Amino acid sequence: MPFGLVRRVLCLGAHSDDIEIGAGGTLLHLTAQIPDVEIWWLVFSAPGPRAEEAGRSAEDFLASVARKHVRIGAFRESYFPSEWPSIKDWLEEVKAKFDPNIVFTHSRDDRHQDHRVLSDLAWNTFRNHLILEYEVLKYDGDLGCPNVFVPLSEQLCTRKIELLLKHFKTQSTKHWFTSDTFEAMHRIRGVESASSTGRAEAFYCRKLVLDMQLQKRM
Repeated sequence: MPFGLVRRVLCLGAHSDDIEIGAGGTLLHLTAQIPDVEIWWLVFSAPGPRAEEAGRSAEDFLASVARKHVRIGAFRESYFPSEWPSIKDWLEEVKAKFDPNIVFTHSRDDRHQDHRVLSDLAWNTFRNHLILEYEVLKYDGDLGCPNVFVPLSEQLCTRKIELLLKHFKTQSTKHWFTSDTFEAMHRIRGVESASSTGRAEAFYCRKLVLDMQLQKRM
């Protein structure tokens, strides 16, 4: 679906920085191109100071969006499999109120159990929607071969990284949470997609429906 046709976007993140890491550049690009887009941004777990970080980050990433809905959940981090029914209920509540054109969520092959639960339930709940699964680099080494790429400018990638480092101070001691790591991912996916800027974000799309209306010949 061309960006120009997108009007409603649902972003799902298990933890406070997941959406920004996986799709932050794409969302910055999309919101710049479509001023009237409506975005629902759901973070399912953000204990302690991470809740405040998540809220401030979402506001910054969505600064140009007039129609936005940000919710920070309190599900127990690392225990999402046992919270399955409650997470499902929350997603069903969202579905009853919001019909997105695109759903951004975690990859089904992500080795983090919280990420996999959210991906599975996104598919269970929004089965008739376009779902793009983003990637989060981690120690588990679970990166795969994505099949959807969004080329991004150097300026957008720089802005994404600046916001990540600005808002998520609680993650600054992690060995992978660095500007070099995030830029490396942009460059790798940029090479794979032959991006003219040398940078891109990548996603997994399991199902894409091409609705081509055939016109009768006169």
